[in-house]
Amino acid sequence: MANKSKQRFPDEANEHFTYESAEKLLDNMEHLQQMIEQHKKVQRPRLQTLQNYFKGNNETILKDNRRREEHLADNRAVHNFARYVSTFIQGYMVGIPLKTIHDDEDVSERIRDMNRINDADEHNSELVLDQSIYGRAYELLYRGTDDEYHFTHVDVLNTFVIYDETVERKSIAGVRYFKSKYSDEETILLYTDEKNLKLGYEDGSKLQIVEPQTDEERQREINNFQGIPIIEYENNKFRQGDFEDVLALIDMYDGAQSDLANYSQDLNDAMLKIIGNLDLEVEEAKEMKKNNIIFLKTEPNADGRESTANADYIYKQYDVQGSESYKTRIANDIHLFTATPNLSDENFAGNMSGEVMKYKLFLMEQKRAAKERRFKRALRERYRLISNMMKTASEGEIDVSKLNITFTENLPKNIEAEMKWFTDAGGQLSQKTMISQLSFIENADEEIEQLEEEEKQRPINQPQYDFEEHQHQNSQEHEEVTGDGE
Repeated sequence: MANKSKQRFPDEANEHFTYESAEKLLDNMEHLQQMIEQHKKVQRPRLQTLQNYFKGNNETILKDNRRREEHLADNRAVHNFARYVSTFIQGYMVGIPLKTIHDDEDVSERIRDMNRINDADEHNSELVLDQSIYGRAYELLYRGTDDEYHFTHVDVLNTFVIYDETVERKSIAGVRYFKSKYSDEETILLYTDEKNLKLGYEDGSKLQIVEPQTDEERQREINNFQGIPIIEYENNKFRQGDFEDVLALIDMYDGAQSDLANYSQDLNDAMLKIIGNLDLEVEEAKEMKKNNIIFLKTEPNADGRESTANADYIYKQYDVQGSESYKTRIANDIHLFTATPNLSDENFAGNMSGEVMKYKLFLMEQKRAAKERRFKRALRERYRLISNMMKTASEGEIDVSKLNITFTENLPKNIEAEMKWFTDAGGQLSQKTMISQLSFIENADEEIEQLEEEEKQRPINQPQYDFEEHQHQNSQEHEEVTGDGE
């Protein structure tokens, strides 16, 4: 008889939902109902487990009946490696906000306004965090009552996308389901490329479309994005979270630390062992123990000689040094397989330059490059769908092929050393180039325009600041100090 697999999650817990077309799906609502039930019973438990580990509620160490003896210590040491991994990756990728620039300046300005309205920096950061935790993230596009385009983060635990069965794997529908906190009524929303439908259960069992009752509901039902307004951001090909494959190692580390804590506590309650033929009453022994002292008064043995006596404690012997080496090895493996640095490593100096840090983060760089490609693809889909609605409303369009999306890894940089080398070599930079290198400046042209506007408003009798002249003077002063001037 074959052994059952001991993998934590079944393969079905992370598979894509596929169907022939949205039209066929609407004609077979029972199949959509099966997908929703499978998501609830098979996929959602995996997502919930990953969320629990990120929150520090490590499931294996916190489950009941870890120790059989009720009188012994039962410490449950939880180590939040999951949060460390995902938070590090989130900060590394989007700690410096990504830049979205279009070749057409007017379109760039429109995108910047849209991003400001939606707080895109925070939104993108949340998407990257969800990707890292769950292996996937979702956003919902809509046009608000303010006639502005909006994109918002939606909960991974109750959202999924359905794809067609072709090799192109195009999305044909998106699903969200949720219950009210104050009733058992469940709301199900189905998004297609034409309509946003509300679904309900007939007689509490059969899924069906809920027809709109008012003109406002009919208007909201129309989808002008000409595509599925729920966009999925995948973390990798397998939609696996960044700490998902080290959950067993996290459990092992928690177990080792908990056992060490239990050993230390049990040692305080060790059993006293007394060997010898003693003339000692029970109450007298209790009083000695209470006063933390023991008198061993022996009795003569059978041949009249005085017997010997000894007292010590009985406790489980524990290899503390071996346990520490074991935990260190597990912790190093967690960092290795998640491609994150061990900041507690003595060799990980705090004064490393950005270039040296890159060598220690080489594997993380490979992961980041793959994650960025998938994120950019989904990001272009966001602006493509918004462009579709803009064209329908005669508000222009966004050519996503001319969209430049730039990620900047969040590493310490020695800009001063780079600039010194460059100026020592006689190099000069334009003001636009220098401004564009600043991480807190999103658009260099816009900043230069603001500088020019400030110069126009400067009082006439106040001298203007000449950037190129100032740069030239600094170069001359440097030559005089180093003796390179004539």
